[in-house]
Amino acid sequence: MLGRVYEYFLNEFASQEGKKGGEFYTPRSIVRILVEMIEPYKGRIYDPCCGSGGMFVQSDKFVQEHQGKINDLSVYGEESNPTTWKLAKMNLAIRGIDNNLGPHQGDTFLNDLHKGERFDFILANPPFNVKNWNGEKLREDARWKYGVPPTGNANYAWIEHIISKLAPNGKAGFVLANGALSTSTKDEYAIRKAILEDDKIDAIVALPDKMFYSTGIPVSLWFIDMDKASPGERVRKGETLFIDARNLGEMVDRTHREFSKEDIAKVADTYHAYRGTNKQKYEDVAGFCKIASLDEIAKNDYVLTPGRYVGLAKQEDDGEPYEVKMTRLTGELKKEFAESDKLQAQIKDVLKELGYEI
Repeated sequence: MLGRVYEYFLNEFASQEGKKGGEFYTPRSIVRILVEMIEPYKGRIYDPCCGSGGMFVQSDKFVQEHQGKINDLSVYGEESNPTTWKLAKMNLAIRGIDNNLGPHQGDTFLNDLHKGERFDFILANPPFNVKNWNGEKLREDARWKYGVPPTGNANYAWIEHIISKLAPNGKAGFVLANGALSTSTKDEYAIRKAILEDDKIDAIVALPDKMFYSTGIPVSLWFIDMDKASPGERVRKGETLFIDARNLGEMVDRTHREFSKEDIAKVADTYHAYRGTNKQKYEDVAGFCKIASLDEIAKNDYVLTPGRYVGLAKQEDDGEPYEVKMTRLTGELKKEFAESDKLQAQIKDVLKELGYEI
């Protein structure tokens, strides 16, 4: 109960803080969908920018809901803000979750407190489009396997850091601004192409707007799988799943949107059907999901925007013949034009009376 109260106040405080709130709190439904897709049942879980620890709390709940043991999950993380680091330690302590967030706060890029470690699962919501991340001091860093990320934007540095921390069969789910899906800057384009050709990107999910307290910019979820031929899964070599979830979710107040349990289940079940880890048979659905091959992605210049692949949803046939529909619609349009002309004339008359003739 105390843990739920703590989470409630974190949520309310993040909402009031707006942009600053996003630095320590990831909306619950976003965390939930990441956890449901990654399914961190057992092993080592890591968040390189853990905020107040929400990813770990939801992973704990996921394990408990599936009759697992939280002791089977080892929690590791890092957070650069000292106050937020304390919030995370308290958040996990209240719930009795053992953790290793380092002896103090730390900058993940400049001072990796878990250097040399590899993890089974990584869940993260890195800060979007960070410009001053000290990239100029890390040009020779061993983490940049796919290319050196630009010093003016940390998005691709986060991607490469996350991949570098995964075990050979590790899986990751994280949030990034949509610009990372299609950026054509030389360094980022080369890194994205190299990661795709190394067959590490398993799925991309486009999210609707207004999901975050910290930003109104569109964002997406990236899913990395280090081995697309793992035992118990369908072999997916050379494939990437695209899901367009922009039409899901509902407004819970004037500025915030959330996913319902049904929305989360729809996206997660589609992903697991694609992986072959549930009983559902996967099928492409126009306007929602599509499996694309590396060749198809290459033809699209390695752009990862889901809308480019899933296409448009099929419109249901309402049974009205085309000629009849066009006659009806043009008739309605004629009436609207007539009403518009009438209103324009009235406005002109009023302005003329005021001495402003048009």
